[in-house]
Amino acid sequence: MNSPLTPGIAANRLDTQTLAQNFADLHAPLNPHEAAVAADRCYFCHDAPCITACPTDIDIPLFIRQIATGTPEAAAMTIFDQNILGGMCARVCPTEDLCEQACVREMAEGKPVEIGRLQRYATDRLMDKGVMPYTRATATGKRVAVVGAGPAGLACAHRLAMLGHEVTIYDAKPKAGGLNEYGIAAYKSTDDFAAKEVAWLCSIGGITIENGKALGAALSLDGLADDFDAVFLGVGLGGVNALAVDGADKAGVADAVSFIADLRQADDLTRLPVGRNVVVIGGGMTAVDVAVQSKLLGAETVTIAYRRGREAMSASRYEQDLAASNGVKLMFNVMPKAIHGNGAAVEIELEYTATKDGRLQGTGETLRLPADQIYRAIGQTLTTDAGLTLDGGKIAVTGAGRTSRARVWAGGDCAAGGDDLTVTAVAEGRDAAMDIHATLMEGA
Repeated sequence: MNSPLTPGIAANRLDTQTLAQNFADLHAPLNPHEAAVAADRCYFCHDAPCITACPTDIDIPLFIRQIATGTPEAAAMTIFDQNILGGMCARVCPTEDLCEQACVREMAEGKPVEIGRLQRYATDRLMDKGVMPYTRATATGKRVAVVGAGPAGLACAHRLAMLGHEVTIYDAKPKAGGLNEYGIAAYKSTDDFAAKEVAWLCSIGGITIENGKALGAALSLDGLADDFDAVFLGVGLGGVNALAVDGADKAGVADAVSFIADLRQADDLTRLPVGRNVVVIGGGMTAVDVAVQSKLLGAETVTIAYRRGREAMSASRYEQDLAASNGVKLMFNVMPKAIHGNGAAVEIELEYTATKDGRLQGTGETLRLPADQIYRAIGQTLTTDAGLTLDGGKIAVTGAGRTSRARVWAGGDCAAGGDDLTVTAVAEGRDAAMDIHATLMEGA
């Protein structure tokens, strides 16, 4: 599998059994006894700070009490009423920075209630029954187009379908799910859970998904606005920021998002090539996901190079520690200066940085690292604005996702103002659906 241009990149670095172990579920699901013990640690606070910290406003003490009293299916309904993608959020949500960080146990003892794992326990129990617990309201006769089958679009579509509207989801990818399907580390979402969740969510009825259709010339916002009563845009951020240094076009340099997508869709991980010396540029969760998975695939050295200090990384401290525990080296206050090699990457030259007069700048001091595979995880950009007003490079919204155009809403990563988190996207999709419903039913 070696290429003449990329001699350090090869497949089959590890055998099938080792890879299966490496990419097993990051957190094994709780069994009933473990769930009962974990639930018993909750104080069931009346004015619970964990609820305030949850972007979807799940009544966390209530669902934990329901688990403690032996009714996990009721707990799941408490979760799904607020977050229909609660199963995935239980797996990928940075609970250590949200609900668990706000937990009274965390503040008092340094060990929070395991809210994320308890949420997974409850939602899995209900979803494993294979039955959609929600039913559709009487048909309204209204039709809504949702562009993007990621968390925001799916949450919006489900709530609209539940309220009696007919929904058509258009998505550019071959599979629905958005980042849940293509952009999350494989060890966080195993056993094809993203696809199973989409199928379960759509089983409510009234939702049609058309794949391979992106917003653009063939699928215009004008056309959708003419054909449907309302439009919701949950298109995410499809573009990847370029690495503006000499040698960035050499073989072995790629974007992190594509790497994760390829890994998530691979049928055989032994066939996925990985370098001996991997360097990831960036400081977010995507950078961590790429770095850790490169190490799990068999890379000898993996380094995350971030231009600022540890405290500025958008990846949580938990994610940073996860990377370190898997043998990833974290380097701070370094930025790429050049990539060296004859046609293919061999080394990356990094420059040390410092903040002077409030501005980050290079110090002139450099170092070189062996690097035959370099991934840029330095942010994503909106690929289409559909003629809408923008705010900071994203679609400007007011209220519950209203854009500058009447009867067009937006939410998730493509919309301005929110965190780029799955749970935030779900909240924005849900809230937009409620606003769409209220608008469509005015005077009805």
